[in-house]
Amino acid sequence: MQANVIYEQPLNERVRTFLRLEYLFKEFFARLEGASLWDSRNALVSLLDILTIFNRADLKTEVMKELERQMGALAALENAPGVDRARLVELLDEFDMLVDRMHGMHGQVGQELRQNEFLNNIKQRVSIPGGTCDFDLPGYHFWLQRPLPKRIADLHNWITVFEPIRLSISLILRLVRGSANPVSEIAHGGFFQKMLDATCPCQLVRVAVAADAPYYAEVSGGRHRFTVRFMEFLPDGHAVQTTQDVHFELTCCLI
Repeated sequence: MQANVIYEQPLNERVRTFLRLEYLFKEFFARLEGASLWDSRNALVSLLDILTIFNRADLKTEVMKELERQMGALAALENAPGVDRARLVELLDEFDMLVDRMHGMHGQVGQELRQNEFLNNIKQRVSIPGGTCDFDLPGYHFWLQRPLPKRIADLHNWITVFEPIRLSISLILRLVRGSANPVSEIAHGGFFQKMLDATCPCQLVRVAVAADAPYYAEVSGGRHRFTVRFMEFLPDGHAVQTTQDVHFELTCCLI
């Protein structure tokens, strides 16, 4: 079976934030146990990016609202015909467990990390090109020379404060992505547009294109409609809309 590349576009701010956090968590754990000090550097930068997102919004409340909304949607399916009730019970139990863990999180998420002088010193320098050089942050240089198990243990300890939210976002996005089946569409001349039902908001658009296709999907949209343009690169790096008719798979995730 030919592999596809999937392009996702969130259609509201909540899902946009969840996708950013999902990306950063994946980046963190991909680097966490790497043997190189550069892996530890990259994992720590991802951690600081996660902390920055938590500084900008009350994500605990946002995640709780979305958990409760999805729990309500699932509970309404309990007596619907054709529903796998055993699987539904498993999902509802998973939601219950995560809601309990979220209720167990007291205070502002990540507050102890915000008060960590070591992390704050790095955070202040990380946005400066080359600002975390050894001579700028000798304490950071010292930490990077610690044995790998020590660095991994520290990183694990720091990321743990976000674990209930990480697991909740993972479950939320899993249900969002699985809430609809893909349909085959054609973008004539590389352009496709679809109107949306505002009474049943689409949360996420997913466009699947063959991995060997010479173009990529550029998706934009809002509450009422979205567009997909398939772009290809010219030799000078400039991207233009393809003139080809593009066959692709579209998923509009509504849950």
